[in-house]
Amino acid sequence: MSLHTALPSSFYPPTSQRLLVRSRLKSSSSSTAFLSRCVNVQKLSAGIGQQHLHTALFPPCPKMVGRVECKAVSIAHELKRGDAAVQEVPVLPFRIGHGFDLHRLEPGLPLIIGGVNIPHDRGCEAHSDGDVLLHCIVDAILGALGLPDIGMLFPDNDPKWRGAASCVFVREAVRRMKEMGYTLGNLDATIILQRPKLSPHKPAILANLCDLLEADQSVINIKAKTHEKVDSLGENRSIAAHTVVLLMRK
Repeated sequence: MSLHTALPSSFYPPTSQRLLVRSRLKSSSSSTAFLSRCVNVQKLSAGIGQQHLHTALFPPCPKMVGRVECKAVSIAHELKRGDAAVQEVPVLPFRIGHGFDLHRLEPGLPLIIGGVNIPHDRGCEAHSDGDVLLHCIVDAILGALGLPDIGMLFPDNDPKWRGAASCVFVREAVRRMKEMGYTLGNLDATIILQRPKLSPHKPAILANLCDLLEADQSVINIKAKTHEKVDSLGENRSIAAHTVVLLMRK
């Protein structure tokens, strides 16, 4: 059974659009012609949209899946990476991503976790606001989507991001997630720091994450752990966070 026959019909664009693409695929005789058709279909068929482009090019037709897929693989090697017009992105029902971040703690700096300013005698040394939780959430989402990580999208050598609020990064990751046709299934995060205790601040952090991620509290889980006084984390010289996300096809 092919992937296409296993997916619900809601994953495919309307039949009329699929037939349009299918007829173009049948008339293609080489990789170059196929590539040209791909671009033309996207430009001429606004109803398909980028998020359905890959599915439309691989319609649920068992007799064609193998032949078309082989052509797509050969074309992929000829494309320039990052060319949004023809970049191949697999359409999967679920995507899983993991994010990790760690920052050094220094006296006199604000400690911001999940967009909430936490009272403490030290904070994160970073190019932006150093929010480890939001940073690893962004990386988890981008990783699930197969996109460049936060350091490539928002480089720390760009003055534009000096002191930037990390909520800007989260909103961009969410925008890209929605653009690619996914929504947050659930998120599980673990924050590792020796001090201070995060329990009193969890409700505020959770509320802020729900707003940023456009998700219900029931799908977001936050845990805080100490590092048992081991290494820089346990000595209150650094803070770290891990996040795992499950994205679901709309």
